[in-house]
Amino acid sequence: MTVVGPFGLSVRDQALEADVQAGLAAVEEGLLEATKSDVPFITEAAQHLVRAGGKRFRPLLVMLAAQFGDPHAPGIVPSAVVVELTHLATLYHDDVMDEADVRRGVDSANARWGNSVAVLTGDFLFSRASYILADLGPEAVRIQAEAFERLVTGQILETAGPRDGRDPIEHYLDVMAGKTGSLIAVSTRYGAMMSGADERTVDILTHYGERLGIAFQLADDVLDIASDSHESGKTPGTDLREGIPTLPVLHLRAQAAATGSADDLQLCELLDGDLTDDTLHAEALRRLRAHPALEQARRDTVRYAQEARAILAPLPECFAKAALENLCDAVVHRAG
Repeated sequence: MTVVGPFGLSVRDQALEADVQAGLAAVEEGLLEATKSDVPFITEAAQHLVRAGGKRFRPLLVMLAAQFGDPHAPGIVPSAVVVELTHLATLYHDDVMDEADVRRGVDSANARWGNSVAVLTGDFLFSRASYILADLGPEAVRIQAEAFERLVTGQILETAGPRDGRDPIEHYLDVMAGKTGSLIAVSTRYGAMMSGADERTVDILTHYGERLGIAFQLADDVLDIASDSHESGKTPGTDLREGIPTLPVLHLRAQAAATGSADDLQLCELLDGDLTDDTLHAEALRRLRAHPALEQARRDTVRYAQEARAILAPLPECFAKAALENLCDAVVHRAG
């Protein structure tokens, strides 16, 4: 048994391991090439998060999905570069919106160079992704455009909040499907499609990617509260400080409304206060870490991961399928 990719994913086949490792190495080279500019400062800013590392979760999914066709087909590595560049671009923008100071264990771009440079660098990465995508054909461009629309719509809906009468938790899960699930679904779709897999296989892997993507984001929600910066590479409670209602907070509010618990209502009041105060922020984190709402968010993460695994059932048994199933377990493990 060997280990490749994020979360210590185990792969039991040497040929699969070799394909995945070679593919990820080629993606890394492609990312560095795509983020070069004739302007040295742009290169520095664009490669800031590339060189900081990261899980490369989306490229890994491209490589594994490609195993259901020809894993050496020419469009596989470029499509993996496209999805990772798109993801990186959203991180630059997210950190501006969240006013985050740390990303992947290093200073965020906005903390280092300011919001304007961070936003424009994200735009630069989007443009480079589009340039590569143009060579992959009109269908690939359409898929990316649809996913990007869903991603942006999800971000806008998160900012706007649920409409009157809409269950905030249902609204949030829909937001996550667009904001995170859409691009992870594109990863598995590109891998299968570029490898020449049949239409049914492409459809199965696309739906798997979306459910796994939601589980992945929900695990991040749990990590934002439960982890420290050493584990996550990000400042703990960033979403909490900015008043972004992640799933554990939504479960807390729902429980407070249902039970009228004085402790829960008091914690909600604390969360509604000024969490830029470090003492209050630490107190909110401490209390949320001990609250049943955090465990409920973990259970939701498990549910989506189990749904992703079940979607894979019709695919033939092979090492790549086993690796995709193991990723479901790995995402749940992140959430504790």
